[in-house]
Amino acid sequence: MARNAKSSRAQNPRPVVFNASGIGKTYTMGEVQVHALSGVDIELREGEFIVLLGASGSGKSTLLNILGGLDTPTAGRVIFRGRDISAMSEKELTFFRRDHIGFVFQFYNLMPSLTAEENISLVTELARDAMTAQEAMHLVGLEGRLHHFPAQLSGGEQQRVAIARAIAKKPDVLLCDEPTGALDFKTGRLVLEAISEVNRRLGTTTVVITHNAAIAGMADRVIEMRDGRIVSDRKNKKRQSIAELSW
Repeated sequence: MARNAKSSRAQNPRPVVFNASGIGKTYTMGEVQVHALSGVDIELREGEFIVLLGASGSGKSTLLNILGGLDTPTAGRVIFRGRDISAMSEKELTFFRRDHIGFVFQFYNLMPSLTAEENISLVTELARDAMTAQEAMHLVGLEGRLHHFPAQLSGGEQQRVAIARAIAKKPDVLLCDEPTGALDFKTGRLVLEAISEVNRRLGTTTVVITHNAAIAGMADRVIEMRDGRIVSDRKNKKRQSIAELSW
């Protein structure tokens, strides 16, 4: 019976969320063409936690922006749950981002004149099935900071509010571009804990971009990029806890 159950799980992996094939992105600067991505194939599955590694200029952010509908490829196709987002109009991409994608960036982009609760409400007012600001702040361990303004919060707390804002609309996918890049080690670990908790409790497919290889241990999969291409894609046998990470 156990062998049959294991075989069944192997034959029925997690559903595919993103399937991108032959992705290329070329920027033209005067007479110079810059090839940011060249022939990238990538598949992301439901509930995965993926760390995307690579040096500055390797194409990580460009790939993330294309998956999230912030940019469009010059070659290839990006399929999200059976829909070709690379062929969508600007209006369709706006709805795609609103309904399915949460973004977390290196800089928090919070409105300074609004409280944490009000910053989150900017997103939840537009969402169809959002959690409350209180629920989102509880997930990132900041329920006591709901009525604080950004200037009253530390950098790590502001980043966790940004995570709460991103996940409050219950996105299918959370895309994080260097979320700890502006933070010290202790604060960065708190932010990574918040992201990992969201992935664990909500089952949100999560991609974290970083140049810090030490973070790779917390992922299900580690994808490494170099010169606009994927050079390795491996699975971790066991995800490390945040407490086990050091850099």
